[in-house]
Amino acid sequence: MAAARAPNAVALLAVSKTFAADHVRVAYAAGQREFGESYVQEALDKIAELSALPLIWHFIGPIQSNKTRLIAEHFAWAHSVAREKIALRLAQSRPQSLSPLNVCLQVNVSGEASKSGVAPQELRGLAEAVRVLPGLSLRGLMAIPEPSDEVALQRRRFAAVRSLFDQLNAAGFELDTLSMGMSHDLEAAVMEGATIVRVGTAIFGERIKR
Repeated sequence: MAAARAPNAVALLAVSKTFAADHVRVAYAAGQREFGESYVQEALDKIAELSALPLIWHFIGPIQSNKTRLIAEHFAWAHSVAREKIALRLAQSRPQSLSPLNVCLQVNVSGEASKSGVAPQELRGLAEAVRVLPGLSLRGLMAIPEPSDEVALQRRRFAAVRSLFDQLNAAGFELDTLSMGMSHDLEAAVMEGATIVRVGTAIFGERIKR
């Protein structure tokens, strides 16, 4: 393939937010096991309805302080940690009976005020704080750059995330996950080293607006 990467080097995360449990069942029957959600209550309803299936649930939306306990108790991954306060609350709420919550730090590489994420210059400090918290396993970085049809710009944004990832690993963090790329830009993300692509529309169709 163009990216010169093995197919098993990139995991597909099916973004099932706003889609009913029946859609998840269809994807499961086709072999999909990992699903991403952004709205806590909607996700909890689906998780309960589909509890008999061996699914892995990822929280990928902005994390509000009052939702940290529910995320810590019901998800295997949290991709969108951008503040130390949120990480601390997740760590405090993670049940000891569960394995550590896999965490990615969301980076705002586009510099947009409307986007969530830690600024690149503040990333190292946040990573230092998160990696020592019990109940959490710091796995890598996540980003949602501004939408663009320009492939070169897409690649520059993802390359910036990968560079930050490489810098942290050079400092001894041992990260293994780059969660970046969605339906419209996943090719560019894969070219720049994504290990998880978050795909909703290309799997489930156009999303219902909330």
